[in-house]
Parts: sequence; C-alpha cells; structure tokens
Amino acid sequence: MRIAFISPFFPLKGGIARFSGLLADALREHRGDDVVPLAFRALFPDFVSKGTLAPLPEEFRLVLFNPFSWLETIQRLRSLKPDVLLVASWTALLAPLFYVVRRLTGIRMVVLLHNLSSHESFFIEPLMQRLLAASAEGFLTLSGAVSEQVRAAFPAVPLCTLFHPVYDPAGSLPSVVDARHELHLESSSPVLLFFGYVRSYKGLDILLRAMPTILRREPTLRLVVAGHFYEDLSFYRRLVDQLGLGGNVDLYPGYVPPERTALYFAAADAVVLPYRSATQSGVVQLAYGHGRPVIVTPVGALPEMVRPGETGWVAGDASPEGFADAVGEFLDSRERLISMRPAIEAFRREYSWEAFADAAGNFLETIAAGR
Repeated sequence: MRIAFISPFFPLKGGIARFSGLLADALREHRGDDVVPLAFRALFPDFVSKGTLAPLPEEFRLVLFNPFSWLETIQRLRSLKPDVLLVASWTALLAPLFYVVRRLTGIRMVVLLHNLSSHESFFIEPLMQRLLAASAEGFLTLSGAVSEQVRAAFPAVPLCTLFHPVYDPAGSLPSVVDARHELHLESSSPVLLFFGYVRSYKGLDILLRAMPTILRREPTLRLVVAGHFYEDLSFYRRLVDQLGLGGNVDLYPGYVPPERTALYFAAADAVVLPYRSATQSGVVQLAYGHGRPVIVTPVGALPEMVRPGETGWVAGDASPEGFADAVGEFLDSRERLISMRPAIEAFRREYSWEAFADAAGNFLETIAAGR
C-alpha cells in the first residue's frame, strides 16, 4: 500500500515522533509498504515547543497553528493519491486539522490513537473528540484501556486494539559498573529510575512522598530522576529538601538524548512509574528494551504491560503508601532480578515492531478497501 502518515517525526523531540518513525520503518522494511511522511514542522509556538534534535528538513511543512500549511498538505495528498491516510493523535487539539484534511481530500483515514483524552483536558475536548470520530474510518489504539473509552464514546467506528511495541536501546549499553561510576552511584545500592517528561499526571511527587517509608526499609536506595520538567523544578527541589531526601535523590533536569538514555537505564535496577493517570507509557517499553523491570501504579493500561513478579510489580493504588509497598516487593526480589531477564526478553519478542506493523498494516488494508 501507499500510506500517507501525518505525525511528528524525528528530529522533533518526544515519544510520538520516535514512535511514528519506528512504525514507518517497520511498515516499509517488514511489509514493503510505501510510507510517505507528512511531517509537522511545528505543533505549537516556539515558547511552548519541545524543540528539535537537529535542523528540520525542508519537507517538514505542516504547522498545527497555521491553516495555510494545512492547505499545502491537502494539495500534496491530492497529488500523492495514497491508498489510506494514517494520522497520529494524542491531543484533541489535532481534531480540526484532521477533519479538514479528511473532508477536502476524501482519503479514507485511520487514527493512530495514543490517547483519547488529553492528559490536561480542556472544556471543548468532548466536541473535539466528536470531530475526530467524524473524520475517522477506523481507530488504532495501543491499549485495551483506550479501546474501552473509544467503544463507549464511538461504538460505530471500526477499532483495532494493538499494543505499544518495545523500544530497543539506541546503542550498546554501558556496563552497570561504568554507568554507576559516571553517575556517582554506589555499586551495591538499589537504584530506581524515574525517566522522561515530568508532568503532574506522572506522579513524581507521589514517589518522593513514598521515599521516607522506602528508605526506612533500605537506607542506601537511590532515586535518579532524568527528564524535562514541565512542572516547576523548584517545587520538586523543595519537596526533596522538606522530606530530607537530599542524599538519596539525584535530579537531572533536561531533555535526555539517546546516548545518555542508555547510561541511566544501565545504572538502574528498576524503572518507576508512579502515575496518577495513564493510557499507556513508552517508558515501560523503553525499560523492557533495556532489560529492566518496572514498578507501576494500577492506572490506565499500565497493569496490562506488567507481568507481576516476572517483568515488574504493580502497586495496590496510586498513593505514596501503595507505591512504597510495591517498591518493598522489588527490594524483596532484588536478589533474583537477573532471573527476570528471560521473561522481559520474551515480552520484547512478543511486542515487537514487526508484529505491530503486521497487525496495523492488515487493519489499514481493510479500511483502505472500504470493508
């Protein structure tokens, strides 16, 4: 098939760009599809943008807040004549763009839905969701939790429930000894990693408030926090000081490039996701790709991605007390972390990009054929 794909792509920052690039590669290389990216040049004005990792190619033309660029994209779609249009959606703010493109091109459209509701919802979001559904011939979701939301809201739209594939390391992993030496961590201490963008729904404050209980159990434990802070960094620094955690918490604010990512994951015993809410999370798949188990809260689709005692642990609830108990289970199991690696490796094989491309491609073919 020829598949036109509207999404952010590298070198824009963020998990959506990385996901879409890997999916496009898998559709091309594994299935032989002709995938034509229609890439965003910008999603938001510079003052709220995540930025880029390199200069943007000239063909990155689409600007979400510039309707004139929408018209240029529509013209390009008309000349490409794709069999189907795939669009990545993670915020309802994209719905007007997708509606206009669908109506003015007539090309059948499938929405790759990372989440139906925005992490920070707004008052016209239900209207935007209806606009998105009116544009779509089908939805591809990455979790059962999101599919349940779609079925409840838009039962008439065809739906394919898939999964979030595992992210492999960008390069070779450093040894645990070398990684911990560079990060000034003790070789024998338990190390937890909180990785990625820091936003309210990700619950870093829940984890910090759990730390005093955790440290009473294991005083040498270290928490490494690495990622860009959307929240006020000073709030977290004050919380660390107020809780007396200065010797056990290391904050590394800022975007983490791929080569640095491997360093943090190599140093960690487990990756923590104390989220208040979630659909799915690429951080879980990143952890598995680096061979590390996870500790998660029982929200959204996070429990779907964990095999308790085999690939990680699920807290009883999204509270400091509940998360501290889950970390306690991890500490009880620390001696057998190496024995968990075969289960994590099996998960990696099952949730591969090739398997995802096969299932997604079959669904796209069905929609393109009007079945």
